[in-house]
Amino acid sequence: MALPARVRVVEVGPRDGLQNEKKPVATSSKIELIRRLVDSGLVYVEAGSFVNPKWVPQMADSEAVFGSLERKPGVVYAALTPNLQGFERAMEAQADEVAIFGSASESFSQKNINCSVEESIARFKPVVKAAQDAGVRVRGYVSCVVGCPYEGKIAPEPVRQVSEALLELGCYEVSLGDTIGVGTPRDFETLLEGLLPSIAADYLAVHCHDTYGMAIANILTSLQMGIAVVDSSVAGLGGCPYAKGATGNVATEDVVYLLDGLGIAHGIDLPKLVATGSFISDLLGRPNNSKVGSALSVRSA
Repeated sequence: MALPARVRVVEVGPRDGLQNEKKPVATSSKIELIRRLVDSGLVYVEAGSFVNPKWVPQMADSEAVFGSLERKPGVVYAALTPNLQGFERAMEAQADEVAIFGSASESFSQKNINCSVEESIARFKPVVKAAQDAGVRVRGYVSCVVGCPYEGKIAPEPVRQVSEALLELGCYEVSLGDTIGVGTPRDFETLLEGLLPSIAADYLAVHCHDTYGMAIANILTSLQMGIAVVDSSVAGLGGCPYAKGATGNVATEDVVYLLDGLGIAHGIDLPKLVATGSFISDLLGRPNNSKVGSALSVRSA
């Protein structure tokens, strides 16, 4: 299959990237991060998460973040909403879109959201119904699409079942998450070969973690198989609290560099994005996990 002419990059850094930071990140810093990301050309930013602050304290200020954003026309400011209460909070904060998340692994579902996969889908029904009534689009996530920290390798079939269930509920798109970053290009090829006969590529995105350094290779494989939406996190921020040793999401800078090299349109200014990655890395007092960001920062220093 030919490569897509254009790819939509979904920036998850302000939510998935920051949610596991132990040191509190100031609300003003989160707002500035989002402003810089949008200024670099990103048109979809996951800006926060309306979950119980007890479980994800870093996201406790999501109302304040959404309430202080200077909204730019044409940009989607999205939020993760695990239940109806979270959805209602997101609506009060005027989130443009919401996301729900399931798992292809029963064990991971129990550890992550304390219920079975089937129960999780049932829990999402009132959320999706409320979103539809409000005219708000819902995006779906599926965790552990190729590997699970508790069950090992995951076959394509349960991924297909959960993805189809989310689409049938009313999600307009499902993002396939390699939550612990164990996938290889062969794994992604096998996964997509199992999904694409029944789910069109237009309804799928990929969300790759870079634990074993395979994220960019896995994204390239996905692009070659028709996927045109890629989740990423500036400076490679992120991790997973339920997957020991899992490192961050693939860096947005690295994804943009790949797309540039392939001649695929995306609308993002790479130098501005690199500067944003340096900003948040410096603020957190950590090395920039983006290979491209690190290389270009040294060159411009």
